[in-house]
Amino acid sequence: MSTARQRWLDAGIEVLAEEGGVDAVRIDRLAQRLGLSTGSFYHHFQGAAGFKKDLLAHLEQTQTSAFAGAIIDTQVSPDNGLKTSSDLIARLAAARAEIRSPRLEAALRAWALTDPDAARTQAAIDEARLETIRSVWRQVTDDEEEVRLGALLPYVIAIGASAIMPPLGDDDLHRLYERILTLVPDGPLDQPGEDESS
Repeated sequence: MSTARQRWLDAGIEVLAEEGGVDAVRIDRLAQRLGLSTGSFYHHFQGAAGFKKDLLAHLEQTQTSAFAGAIIDTQVSPDNGLKTSSDLIARLAAARAEIRSPRLEAALRAWALTDPDAARTQAAIDEARLETIRSVWRQVTDDEEEVRLGALLPYVIAIGASAIMPPLGDDDLHRLYERILTLVPDGPLDQPGEDESS
């Protein structure tokens, strides 16, 4: 990707987050912000519709790759759900500056309420992030319901933390994550079909 094209897309994301909505992402404002001409814009994008399409693709790529990169090296303990959860949360906390932008999260979700393309992008981002967490849990348990819930719980808390006003701070979010660790068994998770009385 050319440097100028990347700058246009990055500026689009910045304005979307800063201004809280897609209506602020206008060619003239981006050009002024970047010190580039509108000719540069049309050299890289097929009008406003082409920019929107490319901006959504860029958002999907950046929002999913940063998240996956943050937890790809989670230390999985197949016989210890609590240890795995602790490491997962520690990795998310360490990378929170790269993966957590409450204003961008809120702006993209608001855009998704009124635009089918943005809605598809947001759904793809959510699914990719959840699948990243599920891939960790699948190394801990074969129970797909445990995998599903184990991914949903921290993710829903993170989304909620971005949605409330004002957004929850990083320290409070981390404390919430530590609180949910009390729900995770210190040992192997129950496997499907196991008799709890045995």
